Amino acid sequence: MRTMMSFAILTICSAFCTLAVAADQETAKEPPGLGDPGQLQEIVIQTGRTVEGRIVISGRDAYQQLMVAGMYSSGQIRDLTNAVEYLAEPADVLTVDKSGYISPIKEGLATIRVTIETGQTTSLEVEVTNISKDVPVSFPGKVVPIFTKYGCNGGGCHGKSGGQNGFSLSLLGFEPTEDYEYLVKEGRGRRVFPAAPEQSLLLLKTSANLPHGGGHRIATTDPAYSILRRWIEQGMPYGSEDDPVVTHIDVHPAERLMQRQSNQQIVVVAHYSDGSTEDVTRMTQFDSNDTEMAEVSAKGLVGTSNLTGSVAVMARYQGHVGVFRATVPLGIEVTNLPESSNLVDVNVFAKLKALGLPISRRSDDASYLRRVTVDIAGRLPTIEETEAFLSSTDVNKRAKLVDSLLNSVDYAEYFANKWNAILRNKRRKTEDRYATFAFHDWIRGSLLENKPYNQFVGEIIAATGQPDGNPPVSWYREVKDQAAQVEDTAQLFLGLRIQCARCHHHPFEKWSQKDYYGFAAFFAQVGRKKGDRANFDRVYHKTGVAQAQNPKTNENIRPTGLGSEPLDIPADVDPRLALADWMGDPDNPFFARALVNRYWKHFFGRGLVDPEDDMRVTNPASNPKLLDALARDFIVSKFDLKHLIRTICLSETYQLSAEPNEWNQDDKQNFSRYYPKRLNAEVLLDAINYVTNTTTGFSGVPAGTRATQLPDNGFTSYFLTVFGRPESSSACECERSSEANLAQSLHLLNSSEIQGKLTSGSGRAQKLGKATDQAVEDRIRELYLVAFSRLPQPDEVLIANAHVQKVGDPVKGFEDIVWALINTKEFLFNH
Repeated sequence: MRTMMSFAILTICSAFCTLAVAADQETAKEPPGLGDPGQLQEIVIQTGRTVEGRIVISGRDAYQQLMVAGMYSSGQIRDLTNAVEYLAEPADVLTVDKSGYISPIKEGLATIRVTIETGQTTSLEVEVTNISKDVPVSFPGKVVPIFTKYGCNGGGCHGKSGGQNGFSLSLLGFEPTEDYEYLVKEGRGRRVFPAAPEQSLLLLKTSANLPHGGGHRIATTDPAYSILRRWIEQGMPYGSEDDPVVTHIDVHPAERLMQRQSNQQIVVVAHYSDGSTEDVTRMTQFDSNDTEMAEVSAKGLVGTSNLTGSVAVMARYQGHVGVFRATVPLGIEVTNLPESSNLVDVNVFAKLKALGLPISRRSDDASYLRRVTVDIAGRLPTIEETEAFLSSTDVNKRAKLVDSLLNSVDYAEYFANKWNAILRNKRRKTEDRYATFAFHDWIRGSLLENKPYNQFVGEIIAATGQPDGNPPVSWYREVKDQAAQVEDTAQLFLGLRIQCARCHHHPFEKWSQKDYYGFAAFFAQVGRKKGDRANFDRVYHKTGVAQAQNPKTNENIRPTGLGSEPLDIPADVDPRLALADWMGDPDNPFFARALVNRYWKHFFGRGLVDPEDDMRVTNPASNPKLLDALARDFIVSKFDLKHLIRTICLSETYQLSAEPNEWNQDDKQNFSRYYPKRLNAEVLLDAINYVTNTTTGFSGVPAGTRATQLPDNGFTSYFLTVFGRPESSSACECERSSEANLAQSLHLLNSSEIQGKLTSGSGRAQKLGKATDQAVEDRIRELYLVAFSRLPQPDEVLIANAHVQKVGDPVKGFEDIVWALINTKEFLFNH
């Protein structure tokens, strides 16, 4: 280990203080949030299904969750569900608890009066029916949703393949007829006992009256317990084909402005095929897409945290989904916004003003130069570039810098590295390199010439031949079977994860098996045969009618774009060409949005939709207007990737400082500042080589090849592995790890690889240590320009100079300084 750990610590604290200064600051005052609501003017009962002041509760196990909204003079609406008092008249028809939950007692008409301590009142008529008549409990309609609500048919419990402890359920209840067989008839019906329903294994285990691996799931006082008990008591009816089915669900309210650390009751209403409606709030499964910002209880009570931004709560019932969106403002007056440079700023700044979230200052030239060079070219700026940029007085120098980087080979090589991984350009055997090298070269060339993105994708999807003649056909080397082709295409190019729909209806989206196999039909006629070179397949179009069979229904389905109509494609036409046309159509709702979201994440460390390849109604964008605007602009530009990058990098939003102010240090989704992100493995290795003036050798490529230039993943490097280089095994960028770990720290501190670079005879430390014709201060200045693209602060010069003098040997002194600099956060992160 180096002898100057104390020097490293001092340098780390000094060099990176600008990025950490606000992390420990105490906020001077509590932000106002929504501000003073004013005077409460009225209270309103909301059920989502009130007709002329009345609702109907039908059945012994039916119920209704009330939501009481307060209307204030400021125009604000706040949830008062748990702040009011409820009174039912007469008291023998129904009960209503302090949370607004109504349970029926007998048939009749009752009035619920709601009052608040400030004097406002309101009321609701409730008609209770079908209590005397024991209405049969539908197994698919009432029982299966309970299993979904409480996780019984989830992938980690009885819904997994093979079930759990001898009992199986279909995953998420998508096959109720099979579930009925498992529950009622399997094991000689031992799980249900109609003669004494409470003694049924189903109830004894879920209520924890018998040992249960899944723990205590349902209390005997829960509505779910009552439904299950009554179903068993009735003799376990399945239901009839004439029973009404759910057509859709609504969530009320659909959206709401909320205070930080406040609550909002939501109500879920199911709409049935016979026109009836029903409150299903307590039978609905809820999930927040950002649990740091808001959590939701099993009863539909949403609670926000101390963070500012937008959050979505997904509601799922019987395969249908709905969404509640909450916006949580900070409420500070935003007066420091610069003039918008383009559509990015227009939409980001509008959101920040609405949230009352002040932005950080504009980044200085040194930070911007290093940031944009790393993000576009995947390397550190050269010392010549840094000196020229910092000394330039040209008002357009940032725009010229971006254009220069986009026109460089470095840009094409760095983004080829990115696409290489998610296009699965993986080398498994030595002979694979003929294909992997050719595919990488094609990707790099396409980016360098700025090939339109729709053309780039189309040439991959519809590729025929073999890799040495048509490199993009290499995609089919790893993406071999039809399922992989379907799922990679959807995830990578459309931002949709449809893997679930291969076996059952997607639990969080509208995609069904019919949608999945309609999309699969585009790849139905992909043929393979041996090529001219060993281990090289030739991909071709097999003449024939394109169709795919749904294994559940045995229906043959024609090629169908997701959310589109089936296509009639002649037998002699490759259906993949139609797929490429459908994806590149300007009206396609997925293609452009998926790409701009992916690139936004590249530059900001977080997608507008995150994860970037999981775009769905139940995972909405943090700034939907910005996502739509970027997608429209990308389409208008004719899918120009360089235009998109230029738009992002020249926005004032991208140029904001990474240093937080007192208000935005907790902001993680609104882009009120630049979010520092760790250099990825290849960029970091190249950066260390540049600072130490050394190289890393890779077998099979010319000497001096940088890590970002490697054509595939087949080059052994412990450094790249430990710092999270992806394996090119999937279309998910999540393969690349940006998480810090102990192995990384130890490798940077005292590995033989790093020590060898520091002590190299031709390295920068040797050169600077022996440059006695230069003042020590000038040599320190060079190091800071190389490592950080900035000049050192006076105290940094003093610390480094004192260390060189103390050590006595200038070479060893500069080795220590280089070692300290490459271990700072300022070096390891792009900020």
